[in-house]
Amino acid sequence: QLQLLESGGGSVQTGGSLRLSCAQSGDLYSSYCLAWFRQAPGKEREGVATIDTIGRTTYADPVKGRFTISQDNAKNTLYLQINNLKPEDTAMYYCAAIRLRVRPTDFWDPDCRSRDYNDWGQGTQVTVSS
Repeated sequence: QLQLLESGGGSVQTGGSLRLSCAQSGDLYSSYCLAWFRQAPGKEREGVATIDTIGRTTYADPVKGRFTISQDNAKNTLYLQINNLKPEDTAMYYCAAIRLRVRPTDFWDPDCRSRDYNDWGQGTQVTVSS
């Protein structure tokens, strides 16, 4: 079983930056979708960014241009670089993973945004004050 452990959250002021990390251990996936989600109090969980095995990325509209997702396979760690933070970014941030049966290629997009993720971390809190 794959284990995911997030870190890097904190309290920052508007305009600040954070880098969230998600360390993967256990049954590591050779073909995958990895994702960051967030959930603010009283709101539904929303997808923030995804990345697949070959580094193809997607971003939700509210975070485009400010968030960057990346995966370091040598360290088995997923990152989310968050710049120009806004109060509306305040939420618990979760990383998630799903094993793919087929390896993504330039010609096959696994559509990580639509996947039903089955591996989740415990979350890391991001709080942005104005």
